[in-house]
Amino acid sequence: MTLEELPTPCYIIDEPKLRANCALLKGVADRTGCRILLAQKAFSAFAEYPLMAEYLNGTTASSLYEAKLGAGEFGKENHIFAPAYRDEEFDEIVRICDHIVFNSFSQYEKYKDRLKGRSAGIRINPECPTQEGHEIYDPCRPGSRMGVVLEEFEKHADLLEGIDGLHFHTLCEQNSDDLATTLEVVEKRFGTCLKRMKWINFGGGHHITRPGYDISLLEECILRIRRVYGTEVYLEPGEAVALNAGYLLASVMDEVKNGDVTNLILDASAACHMPDVLEMPYRPPLKDAGLPGEKDYTYRLGGNTCLAGDIIGDYSFDKELKSGDRLLFEDMAIYSMVKNNTFNGVGLPAIAVLEDGDGTDRLRLIRQFGYEDFRMRLS
Repeated sequence: MTLEELPTPCYIIDEPKLRANCALLKGVADRTGCRILLAQKAFSAFAEYPLMAEYLNGTTASSLYEAKLGAGEFGKENHIFAPAYRDEEFDEIVRICDHIVFNSFSQYEKYKDRLKGRSAGIRINPECPTQEGHEIYDPCRPGSRMGVVLEEFEKHADLLEGIDGLHFHTLCEQNSDDLATTLEVVEKRFGTCLKRMKWINFGGGHHITRPGYDISLLEECILRIRRVYGTEVYLEPGEAVALNAGYLLASVMDEVKNGDVTNLILDASAACHMPDVLEMPYRPPLKDAGLPGEKDYTYRLGGNTCLAGDIIGDYSFDKELKSGDRLLFEDMAIYSMVKNNTFNGVGLPAIAVLEDGDGTDRLRLIRQFGYEDFRMRLS
């Protein structure tokens, strides 16, 4: 199948790029002895789990359903963290998960007698913010509900006997210098306790597969913690696994002029198909396009919903665009398929795979969605 033959909108998973990312991560694991998990909250395309399982040590989940997906489709280590667990789901979580991380000591105390030998961890909040401009993603923001701060940690020292590991997650699309900064604070505040732990989980947000990421500093951090404390080290990146490993193919539907702005209505929506464009916010890369005014023709690209702010961004092109023209948005594997929705009754994009190999016919359509996928969620 060719690109022109795919339906639009359509997510396309780039298997060669996905494999390259996973191979890079495996290199880090091999050189340091750490264990790297797929954070399914960023990328849950289970058709690719057999490929990723060749390189990664397992998965981590944020809910029972993600845990079931990891257990059933990935089949290796299966970790879970949730801000709170539902009582009626916990026994099934215990059955399918190897490591269970609690967000508070009250949650641990509630469930500790039902763990049946599973490895228990507690999420700590080092209160060390390193992010700028993304407060919604900062677990160290003042008053955060994510993790146990030192003051509360010290009050519950008597409960540590059954805890095997510490977990922290403070980063979002960041380099290893921010990890080093965070680790310094973690050691200062929780180092005495860390010596008693079997493992520590550095969480996610490590942009390891991004060009320019300082892998050597990351490896120094991992090796030092393993050497000083004798603990197993886990990382659970999501973005790094599938960074730049997917696309969203869209078609132009109409043109609407308003003063100096020429709007193009697409069959792909920021609100429905790439929510991080509005939530983050960010401007997704678009193949063969430039910044506004950089090329001869500038357009504002928007989705086919009633939301006035359903705007993907302003882009310029070498030629005029018309109805039926196709656009290929890049870096659309992460936080797109897992967050998409059917607002306004807009359909979900199809899913295709760009397979490994050198042949010309490497695109394979693996899933299409219809009315029942919209209807089934509403009553």
